Amino acid sequence: MPDFSPVLPSTTSAPPSPPHSLSAKTITTSPNPLLPLYNLAANIPIPAKFKKAKPSLRLQRVKSKDEAASHDVTKLQTSFAILPSLKQLQTRKWTLWDLQHVVTFGCLAFCLLITPSAPFLKSAAMGLLAVLLAMPATRQFFLPSLPIWVYLFYFFASRFIAPEYRPHIWVKVLPALENVLYGANLSNILSAHTYTILDIIAWIPYGLGHFALPLVTTVMLFLFAAPGTTPVWARAFGYMSILGVTIQILFPCTPPWYEGLHGLEPAHYGMEGSPAGLKRIDELFGVDMYTTSFTTAPVPFGAFPSLHGGDAVLEMLFLQYCFPRFRAFFVGYVVWIAWSTMYLNHHYAIDLVGGGVIAAVTYYIARTKWLPRPQLDKTTRWEYEYVEFGDRPRVALDEEYGGMGLGLLQRRGSDEWTLGSSSSFDSMSRGDTLCGSSSSSPNILSPTTPNDDHHGGDLWSKVRTTSPRAVGLTGVVAEEEQREVYVR
Repeated sequence: MPDFSPVLPSTTSAPPSPPHSLSAKTITTSPNPLLPLYNLAANIPIPAKFKKAKPSLRLQRVKSKDEAASHDVTKLQTSFAILPSLKQLQTRKWTLWDLQHVVTFGCLAFCLLITPSAPFLKSAAMGLLAVLLAMPATRQFFLPSLPIWVYLFYFFASRFIAPEYRPHIWVKVLPALENVLYGANLSNILSAHTYTILDIIAWIPYGLGHFALPLVTTVMLFLFAAPGTTPVWARAFGYMSILGVTIQILFPCTPPWYEGLHGLEPAHYGMEGSPAGLKRIDELFGVDMYTTSFTTAPVPFGAFPSLHGGDAVLEMLFLQYCFPRFRAFFVGYVVWIAWSTMYLNHHYAIDLVGGGVIAAVTYYIARTKWLPRPQLDKTTRWEYEYVEFGDRPRVALDEEYGGMGLGLLQRRGSDEWTLGSSSSFDSMSRGDTLCGSSSSSPNILSPTTPNDDHHGGDLWSKVRTTSPRAVGLTGVVAEEEQREVYVR
């Protein structure tokens, strides 16, 4: 019977060499010079950061319905509780951009000061405003639109500014600039020959579109643009209008109709305004839509800048940003209303340029800091799972802190006092995309193809290149694979 007992090596004999190993004597006496290099490479360990991570099973806690709803970027506030809002104001960290509220309430206080004394009515109005701003359900609408309401109050209350506090009215400045810049008075040329059909064509954007389009733009942005776009649009429109009225009060200039009625004679406060070409519309329809309102206008000498032109340019910029397919239509509307203002003898061309510049600067600031970036694969606001804000630099913060450029999203604080949406996500990583991701996960942004980028033909866009971090990671993986093959 054979013996199956284990055979133990002798303590004096050398241990057997492992398979596929080379002894020191073999290396020194080997005729092949590459064997030492092979042995050296086989004994060099690969750093842990270059090794492929082993798959691990992670348990994730299922979120409750309340937690899932809190991360819904399309959710609107429904609470009417005032106490939590007051606590939120007490703990809020104010920044330099919050000076916008100082401007808004300062302008509101100025209007209350110059208007006729009505203490009960003013106190009731301010109390109602405080309640509307304290309740989350109403604050989400009234706080972003507050600059618009203040602008309207500011415009109509400016009639109560005493003449002794008003500056000099400039009569010759705008006609002189018109001749210097363009070589002729474009408004006088366009309004020299009038026809009924041209009156109607000019009346549509100037007499109707100027008053209706801001509301139409608001509804379109709320329904079909990214969540948080409407508050930015409302604030931009309101602050641009407040700035325009302020310039009109501090730098009053006569419009083209004044030159046709009074020549270059000095103007004084108390003179009536004029509907100019809109008077023909009242005569055509037999109603008083514009004659009385323009004759008693609060700012009859507010030619520069033209808020008709400024509003149209701002609307065009916001709409073409969110709906780039219709960019040509929006630009055409700006050209249309620019022609109508000069044909109806209400503004010089330089007035339109001034209003357009103010609108462009306002839009650029809003887009750079707060405007949400649209995702063209989304049709309505309720299809958004995350929102990215502004035009921040392409350096990914999560990449700098070890996030490997995954574009991790951070929850944006629920605060309607800042520009943007109160329930939205803010990406601190731009990655390689500007429009978003096709991934269904609301927490991670995955790269998209250039065709998904909504900035395809945007004049504000910049050329985007592949992320250097992604290229570096690809090179590391390829180098690791080559090293493994070489070692084996």
